[in-house]
Amino acid sequence: MEYSEVQQIAKKTIEYAKTIIKPGMNLLDLRDLCERKMLELGADSFWYWDIGAFVFAGDETTVSVSGKKYVTSDRTIAENDIVTIDLSPQCENIWGDYARTIILENSVVVDKREILNEEWRKGLQMEDRLHHELTEFVNIETTFEELYYHINEIILKAGFVNLDFMGNLGHSIVKNKNDRVYTEKGNTQRISEVKYFTFEPHISIPGSKYGYKKENIYYFQNGKPVEL
Repeated sequence: MEYSEVQQIAKKTIEYAKTIIKPGMNLLDLRDLCERKMLELGADSFWYWDIGAFVFAGDETTVSVSGKKYVTSDRTIAENDIVTIDLSPQCENIWGDYARTIILENSVVVDKREILNEEWRKGLQMEDRLHHELTEFVNIETTFEELYYHINEIILKAGFVNLDFMGNLGHSIVKNKNDRVYTEKGNTQRISEVKYFTFEPHISIPGSKYGYKKENIYYFQNGKPVEL
């Protein structure tokens, strides 16, 4: 499989998740269904600590923890709720990495343009803004550290905080998770020196119970990053 094909497994699984999420569903069941779907679509395993779906809901969406320590919460989804799903399929050591924030209002999954809860709507809009900023700001000379400082400044100026437990915003896509390099302070490597990289700001409003995730894999085309 190509990287684009494995990433497509993750994208299709998020779309599948939107059709099955409902009030009363347990997060353990949601994780299991997402992992089964990825295997059904062609994944042979999960590269991130054998966790295929990193799932949070409600006030746990602000939690940032290594997969090494992650335990899926035994909680049920509410009629009005926020759910984050981060997927890590692989096939023959080719990775996918994709995350989205899904909103339920009045018991149904709603499109981000139709979200009534202003805080949730603004959180998803901010994620879109940051991904757009990535594609505008980064060129073949940009380093991981430069992107780190630039995006974190935008996050703070917009009244948000970066929730990532390591403070980073993404990583390179490699064959061994221990070989990843990160979009972090001190990494002066040029982003264009890696073939694929993720961008995954995990953000919140200070003091809020809710966090937002949006993750894509990017690669360079004509000197600029484009989504895989």
